[in-house]
Formats: sequence, structure tokens, C-alpha cells
Amino acid sequence: MSSPLAGVVIVTLAINLPGPVAASRLAMLGAKVIKVEPPQGDPLQGAAPSWYSELVTGQEVIRLDLKDPAGRSGFLATLAQADVLLTAMRPSAFARLRLLADLQFHNTALVEIVGHDGPLAEQPGHDLTYQAAHGTLLPPALPLVPVADLLGAERAVSATFAALRQRDHGARNVHERVSLDDAAHSAAAGVRHGLTSPGSVLGGATPSYGIYETADGYIAVAALEPHFVNRLSALVGRTRDELAHGFAARTTEYWTALGLAHDLPLAAVARPGVGTPDARQGVAAATGRHTSHFTGH
Repeated sequence: MSSPLAGVVIVTLAINLPGPVAASRLAMLGAKVIKVEPPQGDPLQGAAPSWYSELVTGQEVIRLDLKDPAGRSGFLATLAQADVLLTAMRPSAFARLRLLADLQFHNTALVEIVGHDGPLAEQPGHDLTYQAAHGTLLPPALPLVPVADLLGAERAVSATFAALRQRDHGARNVHERVSLDDAAHSAAAGVRHGLTSPGSVLGGATPSYGIYETADGYIAVAALEPHFVNRLSALVGRTRDELAHGFAARTTEYWTALGLAHDLPLAAVARPGVGTPDARQGVAAATGRHTSHFTGH
């Protein structure tokens, strides 16, 4: 990977999820990332230690008590070398840190990740509440993907680039703010515009776009374009009943191999927690052994 952020120093106070995900991406892009955690550490380390370890790879992690004079002094020394300070807290919590003067003195850009902006800036929340407010949940099931947090993290990466660009043009006191509630609103556009809501085109109304049970699991089918639909119809079926009956007759591995052999968008549905890169490689290897069953048709 190229290193567009080589030479850039990011100091991050962000814990939990969106901030660390953003910091990890910035490190992958070449930035030097210094993660400053509170004395008790990042709660993510206790909740998902493997993900925490993945996200801090290549970073310098230090623990400081910013309420303690010695800890604050150490933090300010660290901040003095930073191009960007990344935070993820409510505005009132950041204000209590009394850092604006130091940021201005060193011309360090501030990239804030907040839950809400405007009048609701102090309202507490997490990914679940942001998704709930924008209609991307199907109660009572909990979301498998923290959409607002992950999209917010990517927006924080973009905000960091924007902040650095402004500094390159001579701007001072650069301040970018990312709202997770806004991210959730954007993520819900498919639902809001009737594309992915239950019963819509991508929400169950299209037989060739759905999830079907196989002889030993489930297969995801995403045949939308006419050539895919026609190919799927010739090989499996066209109506929902035809597709359900056809897919149920064979194993998931069979259908995955068929998709590879006939250029169809079919994918095995991995169990939650099993869809890792290693698992994907295993599926690819397994399907490769059977592709020859379908070649030439």
C-alpha cells in the first residue's frame, strides 16, 4: 500500500470503536499514530481483545491520566508533535480537557467524532441508538454490523485528509467534526428511499436477489442484471418457488462452485463470527476442487 500520510503524526484520544477504526486506517495510510488511553485502558480491549489488537497494530499506545498534572504534562509533550488530534467524546467532555489553546499554539488540527451535532450534541448514544433513530433495525434483533460507527470512522478518515489539506493551504485552527448520527442517517438512505426496506426491490420483492436455504446451509443470490437473471433462470429457476426448490436440492458448496463456473453472483452465507479471511480462503479452495464439474456448459 502507498503511504500518502508518511510523515504525518496523529495523536488520538479516541476509545471504543469509531475512533480506533479511523486511527487504524490512518496508520495503514502511513501516518504515525500515537494512541493515548486512560489509565484503565480502552474498553474495546476487554469487549473484543482480538479486534483491539488488530486496530492498534503499528501504533504507539500509551496510558496517561490527563487529570493528573504529570499525566497532562506528558500528554502535552506528545501533542506538541502532532499534526492532528483525533477525539471521540461529547463536546463538554472535550471542553473540560482545556486543550484548544495548545492546539492553536502548535497549529494542530482537531478532528472530533461526536454522537450528535447541534442542539443534541450532549445527548448520549451508541451505534444501536443511532441506527434505531434512522430505521435500519428489524426489532427485536440486534445489528450484526455497527454501521454508524464504521461509516463514522471512514468519515473521520476523510475529515483528517480535509484538515491536513486546509493546513497545507495555510489555514490555522482547523476543526473538523464528524457526527455518528449523520452517518447513520446516510447509511439509512436505502431504507428511506424504498430500495432496501422490507418488501422493496432489494428487500425481498425480487426473487433473484435474496437468501435461499440449501441442503446444508444458505446461499446469497444477487442476480439483478438481465444477463444474470437469465443465466440463473436457465440453471436454477426464475420464480421464488423454483429457486427455493432448486437451491434446497444441493449443498452450499455445489452452488458456490456453480456461481464461479458460470459467472453468477452467488456466495455462501457464513455464520456470524465465521466470515473471516481464512474462512473465505477455505471456501475458495473447496470450490476450486469442484469447478471442473461445470466447465464447458
